[in-house]
Parts: sequence; structure tokens; C-alpha cells
Amino acid sequence: MIRFVKIVAGVLAVWLAALVVIGVLYAGRAGKRVTTRVGESLVAEATLEDADLALVRGRLELDGLKVRKDDLGHLAIDVAEIRCELPPLGVALIDHECRDLIVKGVRLDVDTAAVFRLNKPKRKPLHVRHVQIEDAVLTFAPSAFLPSLGRISVKLDEATAGATTFKTPLSFLFSLTSFAATIELPAGITVKLGYRDGLLTAAGGIFGATPVAIPFAIPVPDSADDAVEEVKKLVSMGRDLAERLVARRAEDWLKQKLSF
Repeated sequence: MIRFVKIVAGVLAVWLAALVVIGVLYAGRAGKRVTTRVGESLVAEATLEDADLALVRGRLELDGLKVRKDDLGHLAIDVAEIRCELPPLGVALIDHECRDLIVKGVRLDVDTAAVFRLNKPKRKPLHVRHVQIEDAVLTFAPSAFLPSLGRISVKLDEATAGATTFKTPLSFLFSLTSFAATIELPAGITVKLGYRDGLLTAAGGIFGATPVAIPFAIPVPDSADDAVEEVKKLVSMGRDLAERLVARRAEDWLKQKLSF
């Protein structure tokens, strides 16, 4: 029995050592695979500064991801840190699915929705089980999605989402579970938004200091939708939210006036 335990321990030690070596050797290849997939899905140029693959604990870490697209319009994405939690103890060599995706320091700049008019990608879009985003700034030029509103900047302090298939960088919005954000609109208007447990809140700007709250169920995208259809649905969702929030604010104001 003791001999058997020693053999098992020896095999395990060799396996763990092998995983460390494989992780070092294939980290660059794993990083290149990610950038290639991102570049293909957005038909853009994607580069990466550094990659680290830890097969024992099950983690892929990427630093300095940059995406640029300037043919149909301008799309710029800079991501400081990406961490993908994988199955541990080498299982990731067989099962490549990302369990948890943690993204920090995102800067996205879009000047037209045309940048999402893409060719059909060669590979399936990246699918993850859970998404967490911290410190993200999403900037949209007046011509991007809602020309009547002018330039919009969305600062996400933190956002969490469930299972997501990334057909565009904004696909996680369809599976949001919570977020805290600040939206900066033209004329110096700033609105703070929050979402949790199916309830959306807005404060500041035309909404005043007291938050306005409305129940909101995020629509589930069709699996057959391509990137363009997803963007259209996001724009429609944004308009619906804005109209409902303004209507609720007007209703609250009217009730307050009639109470005197």
C-alpha cells in the first residue's frame, strides 16, 4: 500500500511539473489564439502585450489587449487586464471553456455602428459562463447609435453578467445581473444608473437627487442573431429604457405636484 501511494504521489508530482512547463511553453500560443479570435470576430487588428497560462490552478491571464478597426469607421478597444478561469489540474488541455471572465481597465471608443457590420467569423464566438467587468469607459460618438443625443460616455464602475456569447464587445449587456454606472451626456448632464435584481435606478440630471426606479427585464438575444442584429437590439433596449425612465420621472413629478 505504501509503495502504491508513493507511485501515485510520484506520478502526480511529475504531472504537475509537466503542467507548469507546458503552461510556460504555450502561454504565448494561448495569447495569440485569443487575439486571433478577437481580431477575426471584429474583422480588426488585435495585439497583446503579455500572456500567462497556469494549467495547475486553471487560469489564463492576458495583459494589454488592443483592438483597432478603421475601415468602416473607428473602433478602438484597450483592455488592461483579462483573467479567464479554466478547469484546474490540466483539465483545460481538453476543456477550453472559460468559466469566469474578469476584465479590468476597459476603454472602448466607437464613432459609428458600421464597425459592427462584420463578415461571418471563421470560428465560433467566445462563450463564457460568468463575466465581471471593472473600471470600464465606453465612449460613443454622436453618429454611433443615437445621433439625436450627441456624444455619450458610459463609465462602468462594476458590472456582472451571466453566460455570454461575445458576438460584439457589448454582448454581455444582454446577460447583465448587476451594474453601477455613470452616463455623461452633452450639455454637462450626468446620470447615475444602477441595476440589480431586475430593478433599474437612475439619479441626477433630469431625474434629480432621489433615484427613479423601474422594473426592467433584459431581453434574451436570439442565438441566430449576428453582431449587427445584436447592436440593433441594444439600441432598441436603450431607447425603451430612456423612455420608461423619463415617463416614470414625469409621473413622480406630477404626483408630487398634485399632493399639495
